[in-house]
Amino acid sequence: MEAEREVLDVLARNAREDIEDIAAQTGLDTAAVAAAIDSLEENRVVHGYQAVVDWDRVEEGKIRAVVEINVELDRETGYEEVADRIAKFPAVDALHLVSGDYDFAVEVLGETMQDVSRFISEQVAPMPEVTQTVTHYIMETYKDGGIRFADGDDDDRLSVSP
Repeated sequence: MEAEREVLDVLARNAREDIEDIAAQTGLDTAAVAAAIDSLEENRVVHGYQAVVDWDRVEEGKIRAVVEINVELDRETGYEEVADRIAKFPAVDALHLVSGDYDFAVEVLGETMQDVSRFISEQVAPMPEVTQTVTHYIMETYKDGGIRFADGDDDDRLSVSP
């Protein structure tokens, strides 16, 4: 399991690393790296590989929102059942059961603010268990997936003027 953890740490930083680079970084041989990746995928530790996209830099980007959802459960319905229904929607990018003032934190992607609003009001809010939703539109993303989005200017010095 230690080899799998080392490989997982490398993949979490950069899923595009090839087996030879992962082997060099971990000190494992390429066969051990390949076996670790196969095991991680088979055991559903690694569910996929995807790019972290800065949608603000895409001409026709996406609108992102974080939606707080409160639910009221009955004896027959649990959080898993509600989460399964919410997770099936393509607009749902991420879904988390959370502690605190609300039950679920949902990350939603849409083409427009109206698309996101319509999705929440027509698909999520009418669910019998849902008692409240609060939508927060993301205005700017500074870091996502562990990757910091920067404007390319790494000069942190304050300007000095006479």
